[in-house]
Amino acid sequence: MRVGSFVIAAQFPGQGQGEALHRAVRTAVAAEEAGLDSVWLAEHHFVPYGTCPSAITLAALLLGRTRRIRIGTAVSVLPTVHPVALGEQAALLHVTSGGRFSLGVGRGGPWVDLEVFGTGVEAFETGFPESLDLLVRWLREPSVGASGERFSFREVPVVPMPADSLHGAPGPEVVVACTSPATVRLAAERGLPMLLGMHVGDEEKAEMVALWQRYARAAGRTADEITGAAHVSAGVCQVADRRTDAVEVLTKAMPGWLRQGLAAHVTVDGRARAMRDPRTYTELLCDLHPVGSPRLCADRLAATAERTGISRFALLVEGSGDLYCTEENVRRIGSEVLPQLR
Repeated sequence: MRVGSFVIAAQFPGQGQGEALHRAVRTAVAAEEAGLDSVWLAEHHFVPYGTCPSAITLAALLLGRTRRIRIGTAVSVLPTVHPVALGEQAALLHVTSGGRFSLGVGRGGPWVDLEVFGTGVEAFETGFPESLDLLVRWLREPSVGASGERFSFREVPVVPMPADSLHGAPGPEVVVACTSPATVRLAAERGLPMLLGMHVGDEEKAEMVALWQRYARAAGRTADEITGAAHVSAGVCQVADRRTDAVEVLTKAMPGWLRQGLAAHVTVDGRARAMRDPRTYTELLCDLHPVGSPRLCADRLAATAERTGISRFALLVEGSGDLYCTEENVRRIGSEVLPQLR
């Protein structure tokens, strides 16, 4: 089992953006010091829900600040960027970090980002498969050309080339955020592992893993590819001596962050959208994920792994909104939760 942290760089009420980003960097460094396996970085634009607008840029900084831990994006929003530009950045980080970088990508949402970056709502609604295929080709082949609906260009060499076919070394791992059967199928047919969100529980995640396996099998993926797929489960983790204390920390801080952060999203075309009740959502997250004593947290992680078959975790550890509490939370995961899982 591999346990990592999920860093959103959340801006809590009363905090500045620099404070949120400082906490994000410190959280990642603390994760390596505590013995965690990975750090997964979220990306958001124009909202205080998350103050990191470029997960791959922050990943570059953190790869330079660390020596062992794996750094991944969760996710780079593919409809707002050119897949070749993202592929070049991913290849650069893969090569220079000695293979410590993972590229997580997703569709994002129908937000005003699509207007600002000029890609349009079609990039979100229909363009994701073409972008994903071009990105994966860039990370696997020595030269790439395109003749699709959105991207068309002559064949050009991949520099730096992340995959070393001569020595059998693959390029960077690509993980796909999946929230619908259509995206599950997209990932499965390409043999790409999934990142499953913290808003769903074990039963739904197990169903999505089973669906991925069926689609992968139908697409001709080998048994080794199917059983070896390293899916990632996102969640929340707050460690305290008692469960009531851990829940209190999150229910005091998270609703205010969620309320101001989620309300700031603006759709690109004025479409209506429903917003979760922040308090109810926080309580749901506490019920679904490892929130409580070290023993409870370890048992919850082990149970999720057993029920879903997922052995990698990206855990939101900054739910208190406080730098000291976040670092202490990470330390306790490393010193009190991980030993029980081993």
